[in-house]
Amino acid sequence: MTQSKQREQDVDVWVGKRFPLTIRRLGVNGHGIGYYKHKVCFVPGALPNEVVVAEVTRVLPRYLEAKIHRIRKKSRYRVTPRDEYADIAGGFELENLAYQQQLKFKRQVILDSLEKFQPYGYRNYEVRPTIAAPEQYGYRNKAQFQVRMVNGKVAAGLYQPNSHTLVDMETCAVQMPRTMEVVRAVVKMIEDLQIPVYDEQHNSGIIKTLAVRESWSTGEVQLTFITNSAKLPHKRELLARIAKELPAVVSVMQNVNPGDTPLVWGEQMIHLAGKDSILESLMGLDFKLSARSFLQLNPEQTEVLYEEAANALELDKNDTLIDAYAGIGTIGLSLAPRVQAVRGMEIIPEAVADANENAKLNGITNARYEVGKAEEVLPQWQKEGLKFDALVVDPPRTGLDDQLIKQILKVKPRKFAYVSCGMASLARNLRRLTSVYHVDYIQPIDMMPQTARCEAVVKLSLRK
Repeated sequence: MTQSKQREQDVDVWVGKRFPLTIRRLGVNGHGIGYYKHKVCFVPGALPNEVVVAEVTRVLPRYLEAKIHRIRKKSRYRVTPRDEYADIAGGFELENLAYQQQLKFKRQVILDSLEKFQPYGYRNYEVRPTIAAPEQYGYRNKAQFQVRMVNGKVAAGLYQPNSHTLVDMETCAVQMPRTMEVVRAVVKMIEDLQIPVYDEQHNSGIIKTLAVRESWSTGEVQLTFITNSAKLPHKRELLARIAKELPAVVSVMQNVNPGDTPLVWGEQMIHLAGKDSILESLMGLDFKLSARSFLQLNPEQTEVLYEEAANALELDKNDTLIDAYAGIGTIGLSLAPRVQAVRGMEIIPEAVADANENAKLNGITNARYEVGKAEEVLPQWQKEGLKFDALVVDPPRTGLDDQLIKQILKVKPRKFAYVSCGMASLARNLRRLTSVYHVDYIQPIDMMPQTARCEAVVKLSLRK
């Protein structure tokens, strides 16, 4: 949109305009929020109670976006980020905020979401203090970096918010160090071998994304090249260099995801070298991880999360537990010794294969996983005569599927734990669930320090 058109939308504000702004609070994405002539203004990197000179970067009918031109009055909770690009790339939204304040913010996100959607009895919910992560840096086990040409060089990193402008990341303090060592070494190999990288404008080139996952327990690394086609030029030389220079990389995979698509991963997997998976240990169990399988990004804190889910469920040996949105079975298998049986479902076939293999790997004979959507598989199991007492759900940020909520309200399992990574969808789902269930408590857990993201475990019990 031209500057003149933006002026037509709002005669008082245009891109580039500067004005003093008092930051009232943080929004759900960690951006500072102020009001310019009664209009909401989002300012990334600005903190509550700061006074900044804001420079408008975008004008929309209902709100403004701006950047900090200058800070007139700093928050006493402002700290110096370790990452120099903390204010320009996604994934570091709160790195300039003291950690104890980050924990308070994440609890407040839950309270704000409850206030917005107002599920039954929400003002009386016990929302507990956020459980802190033991490590605030170096915790993230997976790097998923876009690869592009920037200023004539191969770059790998993350996009600036709301853009496709790539920030080349030579370091990243929240990542496990070895993941970054592998990314930077592979970037150099791609450059040396002149392997074409993806060009969005022309939908050409080969390498789109590097995904590097490190096992917290074993140190094994899996490297996946996400490509625009199955063709991978100089593959032999590339794999030879990886084997020689990166001995920790025990699995090299290729994922084919052709064309200009918002999805990072495609359906086709190609095994290039080494094993087809790596091994991770959590809760005293071993888990096989294939490239597309989901695992929490903070393995140490994942154990805390799953123990909180177990506490919420209060399981006993007579229970049959349904593990919905099961991934590779981490939650269900960790709880299997406490119950009579575990049945789980997941939509990614490789993850289900991993879950069943992980059960065998750990000698667990009372757990079984199937491919399918929870809202479709659960009614089928019930038709087959399955009765269950306990349910744990760990849905994506979009929350529970409407049909699954209907199933839950129909079956009414006595024991119910909801693990959420999206507080808005959680509060929205609770509006319907609280027609049958009482919210005993909500326990926030910080899985991703320095970011605005939060997890929570909700204990639900049938209303009397």
